[in-house]
Formats: sequence, C-alpha cells, structure tokens
Amino acid sequence: MGLVTAQMSVSLDGYYAGPKHTDPVNWMGSPEALGFFRITRWVIDAMAWRERMGFQGGERNPSSDLIAETFEAAGAYVMGRRMADGGEVPWGDEPPFRAPVFVVTHRPRETLVRQGGTSFTHVTDGVASAVAQARAAAGGKDVAVAGGGSLLQQVLNAGLLDQLDLHIVPVVLGDGMRLFDPAALDLAGDQAIELTPTRVVDTPEVTHVRYRVAGRAQLVTDDRGSGAPAEAG
Repeated sequence: MGLVTAQMSVSLDGYYAGPKHTDPVNWMGSPEALGFFRITRWVIDAMAWRERMGFQGGERNPSSDLIAETFEAAGAYVMGRRMADGGEVPWGDEPPFRAPVFVVTHRPRETLVRQGGTSFTHVTDGVASAVAQARAAAGGKDVAVAGGGSLLQQVLNAGLLDQLDLHIVPVVLGDGMRLFDPAALDLAGDQAIELTPTRVVDTPEVTHVRYRVAGRAQLVTDDRGSGAPAEAG
C-alpha cells in the first residue's frame, strides 16, 4: 500500500502564503497571493511543472526532478475545497493531476470528470473519509495531500500523514498563513509531533527536506545533566 504524502512550500519563518484574503474575486493582487507566489516561484520555473500544465520552457534541475517524481508516485489526491474552487477554471478541461481527486468540503456536489484521467469527487463526511476513498482509488500508489495548508493541518492532526516534503524558501514573509499554527494543530502543552528527516536536496532557490512522520508523542523532562559527575578512576 502506498503512503499518504504531502508537499508544502514555506518561508523561513513558516508561512505558506501571506495574510489570508477573503475576497476570491480580488485574490491575485492580495497579500496572501503575493506571499504564495514568492514561495512557489521555484515550482513555476521547473520544467516538469510547466510540462504538466501544458506550458513551454522551464528549467531541468533537481527541483524539476522532484516534481516529476511526486507526480509519478501519486495514484490519487486529497484536496481542500478552497483550492479546488480556485483551480477549477485555471486548470481547464485537462487538469494536471491525471488521477482521482477527493475534495474535502461541507457542500455536496456531483463528481466532476475531466480529461486526462482527473475527476473531482466531493466528500462531505470528513478528511478521514476522503483519505480512505483516495487510498481505495490509488491502486497501491501514494495518496498525495494537494493542499492547501488548512487541509494539511487536518490530515496531520488526525494522524493520517506518513510523509511530509517541506520546500523551504530563503525568504522571511513576517506574517501570513502559518503551516504549523499552534491553534490548528491542537497540541497539548506536553505533546509534540515527531518527524524524522530522510532526504535533503539543497538548491539556491529552495531546500527540499523529506520527513517521515512519526506522529504525536509526549514531551519529557531531560534530566541527563542532573546526575553527579562520575569519579575519576
């Protein structure tokens, strides 16, 4: 069985977009969009992403290779409604996913079937149900949590995420939508979410760090320095 994976670009201070904007009509020029486009600039320049979107040009580099690897590994996707609504028109008749997409939402809607193998199934009974349906549809490949950040927080909170790829961009936004928002993660004062880095790919534009997600763990007092010093022999 494949893994439940997620990708997220963040600034050095942990934001995946600028301050949240509530008017979808004017989103493109908003501080949220400006922050988002800055930290995803490395994606737009990558040949693998541009090819998948049907665009020309782009750079063939380690970042592009990672994007191609991610598309190849995914057998199904889970997505938040805000991202699905925002992408419906720009993605056009042949979205880049080429696999079933399960949209977590409170609003029922008929499944949208697009060209190239992409379909959008709207799931109204929670993130766990969406992940389970995606697993069933993925054919043994990975289930990719496609975003946005709020959905990723829900998946992480529910203990459903196996692997997280953080793409850390060398910029400080100062404010915005924080991926590891304390309120959203709902961690008790004596809890943490443990992760283990398994791969690092460093480039001038972005550092890609892959983590295996171990899940929630209790924090304990570190008393290793409290003992009496050992006597000299």
